[in-house]
Amino acid sequence: MTQERNTPAAQRQWLRHFSLLQTGSLLVSVLIALPILFIVASLFTPATESWTHIRSTVLNTYIVNTALLMLQVACYTLIIGVGCAWLTAALSFPGQRFFNWALMLPLAAPAYIVAYVYTDLLEYSGPVQTALRTYFDWQNGDYFFPSIRSLSGAALVISLVLYPYVYLLARVAFSQRSATLFDAARTLGASPYRTFFTVALPAARAAIVGGVALVLMETLADFGVVDYFGVPTFSTGIFRTWFALGDKAAAVKLAAVMFIFVLVLVALEKSQRGKTSAQAIASDARFKRIPLSGPKAWLAFLACFLPVTLGFVVPFSVLSYYAVSVGDPLLGKRFLDFMLNSVQLSSVATMVTTLAALLLAYTVHKQSSLVTRFSVSIGTLGYALPGAMLAIGLLTAVSGFDRQLAEFFEQRFGWRSGLLLTGTTFILIYAYLVRFLTVAFNTTNSGFKHIPPVYDHVAQSLGAKRPRILRRIYYPLMKRSIATALILVFVDTMRELPATLLLRPFNFETLATRVYRLASDERIAEASTAAIAIVIIGLIPVLFLNKLSEKTQP
Repeated sequence: MTQERNTPAAQRQWLRHFSLLQTGSLLVSVLIALPILFIVASLFTPATESWTHIRSTVLNTYIVNTALLMLQVACYTLIIGVGCAWLTAALSFPGQRFFNWALMLPLAAPAYIVAYVYTDLLEYSGPVQTALRTYFDWQNGDYFFPSIRSLSGAALVISLVLYPYVYLLARVAFSQRSATLFDAARTLGASPYRTFFTVALPAARAAIVGGVALVLMETLADFGVVDYFGVPTFSTGIFRTWFALGDKAAAVKLAAVMFIFVLVLVALEKSQRGKTSAQAIASDARFKRIPLSGPKAWLAFLACFLPVTLGFVVPFSVLSYYAVSVGDPLLGKRFLDFMLNSVQLSSVATMVTTLAALLLAYTVHKQSSLVTRFSVSIGTLGYALPGAMLAIGLLTAVSGFDRQLAEFFEQRFGWRSGLLLTGTTFILIYAYLVRFLTVAFNTTNSGFKHIPPVYDHVAQSLGAKRPRILRRIYYPLMKRSIATALILVFVDTMRELPATLLLRPFNFETLATRVYRLASDERIAEASTAAIAIVIIGLIPVLFLNKLSEKTQP
């Protein structure tokens, strides 16, 4: 059997197999790279009048506001994420086991929904300021209350939702990678405070920076929060240039400038990912928790309680109250249509994205060549692309092809087909594939890494064909990773806002666009029904993330 497998004919068969894998992975990378290439190419096209006006007036504002927003979000998420990670990983206090997973709950609520809730609560006519005026008998001008609709308010809201990225990675790093060093320092008489700053924090630096990079990618991609708060950033600038000024060429140039931020974040995340992987095998030890009692224990409890309450409990409670007391006026068949549109669109996009991720991950598993590594590098770039920027690139790429296709049908067959791809669900699914392939690839690739190559060799020596090996060996071992990838991509596509707003077909509403439309009209209570549906669906991946991280918990 082994001799037959080593014959030239058998080797040619395996070579063809690997060539098909590489061809498929290259095709995926080309699909991902297409919108990026069109955006970068726009830098070399002649400047329009609108672009000249933007460059001389508001471009600096977009750059400064985007940079300041990212800086503030980085600071807030570092303080909350690293602080809570250290408390739950190294200390023992009341509620510590509960906060291990509860601190991840804010991931279930999209940032734009949390922004709508807090604006309704904290604005002048909202319940908080109304209660203050009633209790203290204040009048307008008697007191100062900071406006939530500001750059700092946007940074705070985004941080309350995104800090779990830093928290999760930092907690894993603290509980595993720096445990031995921490215990050694404590044995030598160092205080917990000194040990944290001089030992544990430097040992977890790569994981923390990687988490912050992911947070900043999401911050750069945000549109709902900054648009609702009136903060001019690249995302809002692209929408304004496209719709208000009607100049798609200038919007593409704006997206090209935005791409510089993306490249910096991608380089930062990839550099830290390698360091994190190297550190992951440094130690299998666990922290010997330091017990807290008295005021210190309750301070630790409060430090973990506030992020969970502000990031999830308050928004979820307010939305639940509004959904029951007011709710969507179209609740019934029309609302079911919104849900059906969201579920159908997300289901198709999830299947396409997960299959593409499995192809890339399997190719890496079977043959890690230069071509494969290049395909993966390009294919996993999409997650860093903001939805507004991605939509611009896709429309630029697809609309040109669409026009040529329509001309071909008219010239050859006399059929005026119109635009077949632009303004359809096809381009939305394409956008979701580009945007969320990285999420599915990281999950499935992790599953492939746990399958020893010897399983393949044994099955091949027994004469098993490739389809049978995939069905009988790989699928049972990969079921958990595939299920996780499907759920994560499904929920991400359900809540994606900028790309859906820009690329959706005419009169096509999803839960995310329904929330945006009602909230933009200051109808927060009516938007609560769609918002609570998105939040409840978002709880599913959070619970899965908790299950996946249980192995790393002390």
